[in-house]
Amino acid sequence: MTLNGWSQIALFCAVVLALARPLGGYMTRVFAGERTILSPLLAPVEGGLYRAAGIDARHEQPWLAYALAMLAFHVLGFLALYGLLRVQALLPFNPDGQAAVAPDLAFNTAASFLTNTNWQSYGGETTMSYLTQMLGLTVQNFLSAATGIALAMALVRGFARASAKTVGSFWVDLTRATLYVLLPLCVVYALFLVWQGVPQTLSGAVAATTLEGQAQTIAVGPVASQVAIKMLGTNGGGFFNANAAHPFENPTALANFIQMVSIFAIGAAMTNVFGRMVGDERQGWAILAAMGVLFLAGATIVYGAEAAGSPVLDGLGLGGGNMEGKEVRFGIVASALFAAVTTAASCGAVNAMHDSFTALGGMIPLINMELGEIIVGGVGAGLYGMLVFVIVAIFVAGLMVGRTPEYLGKKIEAREVKMAMLAILCLPLLMLGFTALATVVAAGLAGPANAGPHGFTEILYAFTSAAANNGSAFGGLTANTAFYNTTLGLGMLFGRFFVIVPALAIAGSLAAKKTVPVSAGTLPTHGALFVGLLVGVILIVGGLTFLPALALGPIVEHLAGGLGQTFATGG
Repeated sequence: MTLNGWSQIALFCAVVLALARPLGGYMTRVFAGERTILSPLLAPVEGGLYRAAGIDARHEQPWLAYALAMLAFHVLGFLALYGLLRVQALLPFNPDGQAAVAPDLAFNTAASFLTNTNWQSYGGETTMSYLTQMLGLTVQNFLSAATGIALAMALVRGFARASAKTVGSFWVDLTRATLYVLLPLCVVYALFLVWQGVPQTLSGAVAATTLEGQAQTIAVGPVASQVAIKMLGTNGGGFFNANAAHPFENPTALANFIQMVSIFAIGAAMTNVFGRMVGDERQGWAILAAMGVLFLAGATIVYGAEAAGSPVLDGLGLGGGNMEGKEVRFGIVASALFAAVTTAASCGAVNAMHDSFTALGGMIPLINMELGEIIVGGVGAGLYGMLVFVIVAIFVAGLMVGRTPEYLGKKIEAREVKMAMLAILCLPLLMLGFTALATVVAAGLAGPANAGPHGFTEILYAFTSAAANNGSAFGGLTANTAFYNTTLGLGMLFGRFFVIVPALAIAGSLAAKKTVPVSAGTLPTHGALFVGLLVGVILIVGGLTFLPALALGPIVEHLAGGLGQTFATGG
């Protein structure tokens, strides 16, 4: 651990904080329907889209209608993407002649990109045509990210409104998130990436001759446009199999830094949107502070573990930081920080092999995902995931002082707590349930590349990544099989929608409530006490739920490594 390393982490945090308020102010105006700097250009386009779709932008929906519109939109999106994957061999923009995607892999991929997970059981440059990358995957990157933002806005309105029957219009929120937020930022972002050296072309693979005289095929394609939205929208799906470790996706140290900042930018700004819409920006800063505490704790542990290196190698007198599975051009700190960022934000892009991290270094990305999409989280998803935990924390505080819990003038009652617990508990059920299944059936045990606790962690990481809609791969797991494609696909779908629907139910319930005036017994929710309470509740819930599984994987692997014990590949 060096001063240079800490300086990089500090600079990253400073840039994210500097962006949160201006971007949050802009997004607040967008979703309030106010005029913005882009309105003269985009307002006519927005109006044209509504007219073409037969949508009245002034008509808002109750929470159930909002949820049904969202679900119907996603069913159609799933069918369209699945069909495209199955027939891509017959369609244009396929210069490298990619074949049709197998049914189980097509199901897995459609579920993955629909849910903002972007888990990939395939190598992008050897499986997907350019048309699939652009019309299928990149389009879903925009729409899944926009859906997350829309759903967060619906929940925010639930807190901000009183005696209301509606939480907004899904169609309007989806359109504005895409048109005013994601598209403009991605146009600028993609041009920056092209400047840094990321390809953007419809030409086929390039044939080259190496210095040794060997022929080599270099895959290219419309990369920059997909990388921009995969990072900004916290999607994570790579154009290339090596993802953000590939020099065509992440060519320079500057590109690497900007990609990390873009992963957090909208998620951090959403907390400011929340504060503005409820009439007290301090509420948003308190939530961002809780996210920041959890993130910095995790980033510190990852950096420390990777900088310390392997205890087994230390015992052999080969001390030094752990560079296994890392790009030399990024080094330990940028790789460790990227791992903490991408799993804290539910992005899933990787610039290093998490499977090659030390046991403790690899455990933190796992814990980040197990806590749910709350540590900044996916765009929108991080905010509504954290607000679900806020409800539980407020309920616990109410029990401690013996009065009805309140938050922002709304009484938190049985319905809201039940919906919050449903949203929280569905994730460990999926993560641990599917992991347990995979460890007792032959098809599941055929996947991990390693024996012992590391092999268990490979399985646990995969299902945690799927259910948390993260999409990052620990590596070392052969996941392109019928068993894993099906179970991981189901984990992604249930992990997304079993959280979304209860969150929308909470939004509808809160919006209908009257606002209660602040009294002497009201718990302040904008200070350090509340931040500590929130962080404590999150860690207690996460610890009680996942500590036994972690003890079987990375914890026991770390303890065994300290004794010089390793585990053979295979089995």
